[in-house]
Amino acid sequence: MTSTFPDISISTDRLVLRPFDEDDTQAFTEMMNDEQVMAWTDVPQPFTEREARTWITEYAPTERTSGRGLDLAVTEFLTQRLVGVIQLTRTDWHVRATELSYVVAPWARGEGYASEAALATAQWLFREQKFERIELRTAADNTASQQVAQKIGCISEGVLRNACIARARTAEDGWTEIRTDFIVWSLLPEDIEGVSEELADSGGFGSYSDWN
Repeated sequence: MTSTFPDISISTDRLVLRPFDEDDTQAFTEMMNDEQVMAWTDVPQPFTEREARTWITEYAPTERTSGRGLDLAVTEFLTQRLVGVIQLTRTDWHVRATELSYVVAPWARGEGYASEAALATAQWLFREQKFERIELRTAADNTASQQVAQKIGCISEGVLRNACIARARTAEDGWTEIRTDFIVWSLLPEDIEGVSEELADSGGFGSYSDWN
């Protein structure tokens, strides 16, 4: 029998991670059309409101109920503004492992939201869902995303050569695909022990222009 993630919300001091709803459509569309999101993810280009609505109402619920993954809207606790996405994919319920990725909206970068949301998700996965491994993959040139992985305690395991297709602007202001490497990171339950305290001692989550 296939296991599934519960329909849940996760709260931190500044953020609420919750299921998407149709009211998120416009902000989600704007976020996914950002230059940096286009460069480092495989979202359709351009990303239309219709595609956003389909993703929210069909793709995300199906991923959860099928047991493949979980998609959460990252919102500010005080303003309820959409500031990012946390996504779990390629979930293996026998091994208790999943792949985590994150996107932060351009209007919310520099606040450390990706690391805060990713750490909260990891804590929930390890403590409540009894997972044993989280994997992250970052493009070789995506240094901001790599800083997030390091900040939450991830360990670099190696490189998948030529495994990632990113995008870059052309001279004609279009997009072209470029092939690069993936850096593979892992996070185990023991890796996050004390991370919250270390972050507090160093002044919190800090400023990163984070996306993945």
